[in-house]
Amino acid sequence: MSAFAFSGVNLAITTPFDAHGKIDYARFEQLLERYIAAGVHGFVLSSGTGMHVYLSKDESKQLVAFGAKVINGRARVIAQTSALLVEEVVERTRHAKDQGADGVMVLPPFFEGPTDDQGIVDFYSSVSEAGLPIIGYNVPQAVGVEVTPSLFKKLSEIPNFVSVKDSSGDLAAQASLVRTGLPTMNGADPLAPYALFAGAAGLIWGGANMAPKTCVALVNAAHEHNWEEVQQIWKSLAPVMSLIWQGDYVQSVYAGAEIMGYGAGNPRRPLARLPEEKIAMLRDALDPLMERELVMTL
Repeated sequence: MSAFAFSGVNLAITTPFDAHGKIDYARFEQLLERYIAAGVHGFVLSSGTGMHVYLSKDESKQLVAFGAKVINGRARVIAQTSALLVEEVVERTRHAKDQGADGVMVLPPFFEGPTDDQGIVDFYSSVSEAGLPIIGYNVPQAVGVEVTPSLFKKLSEIPNFVSVKDSSGDLAAQASLVRTGLPTMNGADPLAPYALFAGAAGLIWGGANMAPKTCVALVNAAHEHNWEEVQQIWKSLAPVMSLIWQGDYVQSVYAGAEIMGYGAGNPRRPLARLPEEKIAMLRDALDPLMERELVMTL
């Protein structure tokens, strides 16, 4: 792995829920153990894939504390601490630090927050006071704020601001961030091998919930510059990673993980279980991965 502190596969892990919609901590511990055994390099707790926006502040903090305790240094811990109020982001970030997290992932101001560069810089400068490495989040289609190369350079001057996760899904835009020479992380599942070839420093990967061993193998091969192996592995991953990116992303990851034996229950309301016709499409796309994941276990 590279010297970048968050290289490799950082799994945006699903948050398991029981039949009553409560966090299932026993299942969460089981999933963490299985993903650690699969070689996952790091975890994003309370991630978007883990339904961060549908967790209360206390639930998110408890999830981070529990997950960090279970992981116990065996993989890195990134906590998402995004919130509407900057004071709450700082509070959540300080809590994550107290629990031993290695870093935090934070959305820029969203809803009706500032969208100008200085407003974004001021926001992350406030978060940096909590004292943990910060991974910014470029997802303009969702929050209306684009992290451009020039803004990335300004953000990198903030103490503790270490990277941007790019989930725009635009490889050309991500490549422009990579060309700044600053550590850029890919957060768009269908772009994983292309982003690594372009020089992405690490990945935050929700789709890896479904096939962790295969995703880790792809990233390890890329770090060894074995691009022929990367291409072969990607042939089995590409159909499902493209499919889940077309819509109903979180529901698709939950359903796909269930199919592959990494079930986390149903997504929390208001998200509904994926319709049966889409589950059938997922099964078809996952079929080649089932054999691969099984072989890698033997």
